Amino acid sequence: MTTISNFFKEEAASLQPKLVDMRRELHRHPELSNEEHETTKRIRAWLTELGIRQLDLNLPTGVLAEVKGALPGPTIMLRADIDALPVKEETGLPFASTVTGKMHACGHDFHTASMIGAAALLKERADELRGTVRILFQPAEELAVGARAVIEAGALDGVTAIFGMHNKPDLPIGTVGIRTGPLMASVDRFEIEVKGKGGHAGMPEAAIDPVVVSSAIVGALQTLISRNASPKHSAVVSVCKLQAGSTWNVIPDTGVLEGTVRTFEPEARVRIPDQMKRVVEGVAAGYGAEAVLNWMGMLPAVNNEANMAEIMRVAAEAQGLQVVEAEPTMGGEDFALYQEHVPGCFIWMGTGGTEQWHHPKFTLKEEALAISAALFAETAVQALKTLG
Repeated sequence: MTTISNFFKEEAASLQPKLVDMRRELHRHPELSNEEHETTKRIRAWLTELGIRQLDLNLPTGVLAEVKGALPGPTIMLRADIDALPVKEETGLPFASTVTGKMHACGHDFHTASMIGAAALLKERADELRGTVRILFQPAEELAVGARAVIEAGALDGVTAIFGMHNKPDLPIGTVGIRTGPLMASVDRFEIEVKGKGGHAGMPEAAIDPVVVSSAIVGALQTLISRNASPKHSAVVSVCKLQAGSTWNVIPDTGVLEGTVRTFEPEARVRIPDQMKRVVEGVAAGYGAEAVLNWMGMLPAVNNEANMAEIMRVAAEAQGLQVVEAEPTMGGEDFALYQEHVPGCFIWMGTGGTEQWHHPKFTLKEEALAISAALFAETAVQALKTLG
């Protein structure tokens, strides 16, 4: 008798051509965050063709599907993101983006097709499922606003666990990276307005130069982590924009700095804004200027719960995949917002690509589609069994 694990593997292989077609269709027609209207229509059409029930998400874009098992049990969620990036594609692929300046340069087309495959596999074995699996196709991950909208729409109501992935070009096909604890950093944004006094470039003594003050602030912020955060904590402060002045011979009145803070530690995330405010205001005052810090909290860290990570390890091994310890990254993911409500696990899926995320020549190996579909179908079964 064929086990359910073997069924998923074999059936996913038979689905592979269809999954490739789906992924390429999405790749040709990328849509940016909160503009995924045609993408939403395509996902709905494919799910309808597969006979998979769709729930009302009450959002302009995105899809929430459901496979209800014949046996009672908990409800768990599988999540994919669906948006593209404002990147001009340079892959030269025959199915490259047909929309100038827009590209699936982060592989969300791969995530979407994979989860449709997982839904199809689960539908085939619904009579054996002990519970319900919701499959979420989330909009607007790249702007870090999609997950919050989905949560507010009630998609997580009744869900006891959530699972997701990101393709990983530097992991080979057949390999998954799984880790308990923090995997992706919290993401916060800041803006600093420096108020000086403008004047003639040849008479700086009559001015308070915000360019000099801004430069000093940039330098001082580099000590924020090394001298204010615990050496046990991983954190980074990056000033990515410094704008001041409009011509070569006039000292401007103001300067503006923008950047981001990333950390894996909730305690560090709480402390850094006050520490930054003290440094920014102190440095500016030393030059006779003023500085105002505007802090914009965005995302917590992706933090995998131990039991959920174990469920995914068991599922990966059942599918014959190689499991390695996932290497954390200071990149961010709004999957973290779901984990504030329910336990979950987010993994790296090996796709053996040529370039990293967001690169105009980003590619991946499509053979990973069937592997991903089977893995997440297996994960759903393992989760329902473990949590039931």
